[in-house]
Amino acid sequence: MTSQLELDRRRMLGGLALGLGGVMLAACGSRAGAQAGAEACVATPREIKGPFPADGTNGRPRPINVLTMDGVVRRDIRSSFAGMRGRAEGVPLELELQLVRAGASCAPLAGHAIYLWQNDAAGAYSLYNLPAENYLRGLQAADSDGRLRFTAIVPGCYGGRYPHCHFEVFESIDAALTGAAPLLVSQLAYPDAECRAIYRADARYGESLRNLDRTPLGRDFVFADSDAAGRARQTVMLTRDPAAGYRGAATVTLA
Repeated sequence: MTSQLELDRRRMLGGLALGLGGVMLAACGSRAGAQAGAEACVATPREIKGPFPADGTNGRPRPINVLTMDGVVRRDIRSSFAGMRGRAEGVPLELELQLVRAGASCAPLAGHAIYLWQNDAAGAYSLYNLPAENYLRGLQAADSDGRLRFTAIVPGCYGGRYPHCHFEVFESIDAALTGAAPLLVSQLAYPDAECRAIYRADARYGESLRNLDRTPLGRDFVFADSDAAGRARQTVMLTRDPAAGYRGAATVTLA
């Protein structure tokens, strides 16, 4: 039979462990992503750009570079800009990203910038599948806490890929606009349960639910090489906002 002394000892150790866990979470300073504690300080892995970056590295008949277009520095990326037409329709998403440095301190990277792009609800990418439109692309700089925000939509799921978005990290807005090489190229996934609910309820997402059934996160060729903890760090945390659609958060960590 367990003695009272042993019970008291277990309670003390349990409380100490919880306290230390809270300190570690505070040290990494993030409510972002599906990340917790010291794991938020692990460097985000490099991933492929994919075929539709529009950052000057590919395109036909000549390279397409949205970073040379007037108005690319913007928070709301749902509409086309610089004289192009079209607006991406879908479930609204307020996405907050935090840029931090890997290591014990998780120091915020103020002034660094992210160029973000994604497909629309039907799975198409502007400037490629939709050459007359340039929506769902934008560039933002991080504030003093390393945070930046995009107003977008929850992306659809097209054949062969799990729901995701792409991004490049630059040292600054100017670096991105003047052709400097990105410090990091990577991708973020979106959570399965929330995506399924959205795709099931909204006809604008077409075949997204069927495509998601065919390519779950663990079989996506970009994310499948990570373990469960690694995939969690690369997954946006989504919460339902009755007024605004969804809010998303994730941490991007530079080595």
